Amino acid sequence: MKLVIASDHGGVNLKKAITEHLSEQGIEYTDLGPDSTASVDYPDYAKPVAEKVAAGEYDKGILICGTGIGMSITANKTKGIRCALVHDTFSAKATRQHNDSNILAMGERVIGQGLALEIVDTWLNTEFEGGRHERRICKIEE
Repeated sequence: MKLVIASDHGGVNLKKAITEHLSEQGIEYTDLGPDSTASVDYPDYAKPVAEKVAAGEYDKGILICGTGIGMSITANKTKGIRCALVHDTFSAKATRQHNDSNILAMGERVIGQGLALEIVDTWLNTEFEGGRHERRICKIEE
């Protein structure tokens, strides 16, 4: 699995914890930045992640900002992206099983690091169920 990850200034610390966690698990990822807490505009980071996932350059993406809201709104503007804003493990599992989400968005100011890592693990390790959900995904794509 190839992942691409980015944040804005409000998500840099959580992004760092997630990338360390991914490295410990041997999961390949590309970090598109930023590397500091200096103020940046979240669309400048969400859009490239969404475009790379939509183009098939990466299997999945992770976006982090203060709340996750701006990142998810921006990512979902890209055709083929199903970005889910998640702050609990139940939703992380459901959005993979039922929605085949390909980008995970979270808010550093909303959840703690421990829960965020559990969400990432759940999201990455849950497969899309297909079946009746496939029909719904097709309607989203239309």
